Amino acid sequence: MISGRRRASGLFSKTFPCIGICFLVVFLMLIASNGICIAELLKPGFGKPLDSVSISDPERNEKNADGFPYFESMLHDVNNLGMQVSNSGRYTTAEFPRNSEFQYLSGCQLWIGGIRGRDTLVSARGFASVLEFSPDQGESGAIIRRSLLRHSDDYHKDAISEQDFICTFTDTLTDAAIIHENQFENRPHIPLHLSVHQNSYAWGIPYAEDFIIVDCQISNIGSMPIKDMYIALWVGGLPRHTSVSVPTGLINTGFLSTLESPPGSCQPVDSVIMAWFADNDGKSNIYQEWEYTSPRSVIAVQILSPLGRGKRCNFNWFSGQIDPKYNWGPRRAPTDDDPFREFAYHYMGTPLTDKDMYYMMSHPEVDYDQMFTAIGHTDEGFLPPPEPRFAAELAGGFNTTYLLSIGPYSLDPGDSIPFTFAFIAGENFHVNPWDYRNYFDPYHPQLYYDKLDFSDLARNSQWARAVYDNPGIDTDDDGYSGEFCWIYTWRDTTDYDPSDSFVVDSIRQYYTGDSIPDFKAMMPPPPPEVRVYPDYGKITLRWNGQESETTPDFFSGVVDFEGYRVYYGQGDRLSDFVLLASYDIDDYIVYHFDTDLRLWRKISNSARHDSLKQVHGNDFDADEYYDQFHYFHDYKTGEIYYFTRQDWNQSDLSNQLGIHKVYPNASPDDLTDITEEGWRRCYEYEYIIDNLEPSIPYWFAVTAFDYGSFQYGIGQLETSPLTNMVKAYALPAVDTVEHRGLEVTVYPNPYRITDRYARAGYENRDRTKAAAWSRRIHFANLPKICTIRIYTVAGDLVREIKHYCPEGDPDAQHEEWNMVSRNTQAIVTGIYIWHVRSEMGDQIGKLVIIK
Repeated sequence: MISGRRRASGLFSKTFPCIGICFLVVFLMLIASNGICIAELLKPGFGKPLDSVSISDPERNEKNADGFPYFESMLHDVNNLGMQVSNSGRYTTAEFPRNSEFQYLSGCQLWIGGIRGRDTLVSARGFASVLEFSPDQGESGAIIRRSLLRHSDDYHKDAISEQDFICTFTDTLTDAAIIHENQFENRPHIPLHLSVHQNSYAWGIPYAEDFIIVDCQISNIGSMPIKDMYIALWVGGLPRHTSVSVPTGLINTGFLSTLESPPGSCQPVDSVIMAWFADNDGKSNIYQEWEYTSPRSVIAVQILSPLGRGKRCNFNWFSGQIDPKYNWGPRRAPTDDDPFREFAYHYMGTPLTDKDMYYMMSHPEVDYDQMFTAIGHTDEGFLPPPEPRFAAELAGGFNTTYLLSIGPYSLDPGDSIPFTFAFIAGENFHVNPWDYRNYFDPYHPQLYYDKLDFSDLARNSQWARAVYDNPGIDTDDDGYSGEFCWIYTWRDTTDYDPSDSFVVDSIRQYYTGDSIPDFKAMMPPPPPEVRVYPDYGKITLRWNGQESETTPDFFSGVVDFEGYRVYYGQGDRLSDFVLLASYDIDDYIVYHFDTDLRLWRKISNSARHDSLKQVHGNDFDADEYYDQFHYFHDYKTGEIYYFTRQDWNQSDLSNQLGIHKVYPNASPDDLTDITEEGWRRCYEYEYIIDNLEPSIPYWFAVTAFDYGSFQYGIGQLETSPLTNMVKAYALPAVDTVEHRGLEVTVYPNPYRITDRYARAGYENRDRTKAAAWSRRIHFANLPKICTIRIYTVAGDLVREIKHYCPEGDPDAQHEEWNMVSRNTQAIVTGIYIWHVRSEMGDQIGKLVIIK
């Protein structure tokens, strides 16, 4: 077994990092081997948090007027897996969980290779950083945004998900000013003449928030057929927390053809085509316990498109070091029918030319997992591993990438084929911080491998496949809806026979679809649009539930609204939100005792309490029969049940301290009783939060949730607080400021650096900025439009801030100054004069800063 001290003597180590020039060289090699051009390190957005990265490439887009393609990227940010998707077949910066500052993906690129005439060609952004896929020129090449959320600015009736990104890119250009010469082949790029229409989909609902589905339609727009075409995804991982300036690059990667199904599934094992990568030990340092910088998750790419007859999947991983001695990957042993192919620069790993890339894509091979490198696999048809020390380093974690390929396809001119895949994340892949130290041995890796937890990845994989191809849905009306097993459920018969009781039926539970893509997710009710009314120390939230309470689920067709939940937090991460209040209808989950099998089964997700009383009498109280030891025996039918609350059954809307109706006397039958905004008054709700500190920002959200679907094995579905969260200060609203003419307030004043505002939570709460750049002076009670100027006592202008909030949002009365001058210099200790000018007049005051 390799100890921590022995690991330090290897090629790369977390324990004793190199210093000086050696450290710089190793870092540059690490970056280059992940397919990142060194020039990219100098771009302003590289390595920054997602919200600070430009959504487009201004360097390229400045040239659009000169006929350059409109290169652009956009960030999927409605879900828990934040990822940038481009209109050039490139996918980058997988942040998981969202707003956590954990980034796992250094780059992913779509590769397509085939034989066109006599040429063997591959279209990709290869290791020469040649961008061979490109969008159209001008705005016609831009990414189109759509959303099925009605309150979204991107709402579109044809949207598939909560966030659709739609684009088209092609491989047709030969202009040397755009498509540079491939430095490894010393020839201009030869295009395959392909068009890729790409749709990427993201959902914020709990069961679908950890994956993004990408659907591509690949078309031959040339005049020649493409034979033996393969489609691949090159993936480079770099798990790290953004606060770690130099990532280690020690990762492990592998391939999965099966995954254990989550408990309760009809089949114990699912067949998949999936490649994964993760940090080698889930730690960013040598300490024994987990820290906030520990990258414990796993990121995978799963091909959702069925292979079809005559198609195969290939998986290759390799280290991308510059030195040929360490540029290595598993390779099949040569035979007379399959001779060995030597790559350019004598590399055993990285393919650099079109022919080498196509060979790797098309050559039948599924590599063993990286962790098993030091073990010989010659009996499986592979070449021997590299020299023992390097093999042990690879097994223990190394800077590697992988290629996941499927094919072959034949594509005649004008023909198209679909290619669909998903980026999937799994939490808590690394379970215990000491597992690697205690159990990893490169020559006996199975023990450590068994300590890794694939369960969350498996669960998310199952949901990604269910959204791609809905179980039980006969999309093409050919009579086949997928594979299923039988389960028991409850049917309410009180609507037509009140004297009868509930009937237990058996129904089908489908675990596969009909192999026709659907791209439909069972959604929670639409979240309401939250309106915030701030006041000093208090925030009033209002929303209208008409859409949430009347919209049927477009997957099941059932109106399954259950209730609302109110959250608040002092940050914008999902983990920052705390539940304040909830409202839900009065209903129960029903369990039935199967006398034949002698076991309890859940048979309904929602039985209304009033329906239960209608059957069993007004004195019936379901709360008295709450488990298998306190059950209800229906003597009329002989059936045995017990009931658990679907949520809290917090259905009282008259309590002014809780969620309550704004217009309690509004009639649901009066369709003309509407608000100024056009919403029906009977759906207006309100919740008041007081005792808030006015000096710090809060985030508020109101979610809607349903009771799930028993037939599809789905529990409650709730919208994410991130979907409609609103930032606000508990300060007088901007309209109040202007109406009453309130005086501007500046705080903290004096500002003392020794008061440790960051430690108290007033600054830099997410710990993503250096202390000198996270300091803040706050201006409150501002009008909607004004100009703030800060001067020295000598009258020199230090900074000018334009405050422009004409719409009067909840944060419109507030502005911040980062204590940096207009010359981007940190200010010094002293007395400063602030001046606010608006249509209300001028206000002047003093500000003291003590450093």
